[in-house]
Amino acid sequence: MAHAWLSLGSNIEPERHLRAALRELRERFGALRVSAVYESPAAGFDGAPFWNLAVGLESDLDLDALNAWLHALEDRQGRRRGGPRYADRTLDIDVVAFATQALDRPEWKQAFLLAPLAEIEPRLPVPEGDETVGDRWRRLQDSEDASALRQLDCDLLR
Repeated sequence: MAHAWLSLGSNIEPERHLRAALRELRERFGALRVSAVYESPAAGFDGAPFWNLAVGLESDLDLDALNAWLHALEDRQGRRRGGPRYADRTLDIDVVAFATQALDRPEWKQAFLLAPLAEIEPRLPVPEGDETVGDRWRRLQDSEDASALRQLDCDLLR
């Protein structure tokens, strides 16, 4: 079993799609560690705000198999591929760390990833340097990116 840390986001009916994703993740992997939900502006395009959260889970799958399972989950929630990289999404799930390895992703400098992940696993090392998620989030909190982030009062695990 390996621990996986995921970043989930949606800006098309986000409550519906994120709730369904959490339900399927629980059914497949069991207990989840789930952050609060954060709203952030769409990045790289004009679109509705995204809802983002982080999830920690124990996986019996290797990284490639987990990514394939998550892509199938996105597809079940209506994810359309092949369009622009920055576009509206019913569901976007990225593995950001697997086992003890933080994966090299550009989002490691973005508030929408760091805030929810720092909430549930602040000691997780980031890919470059000697920082942890908590360290990086503390440095970013006064930035424009962080000030655009808003924690929502909703329970997607109902």
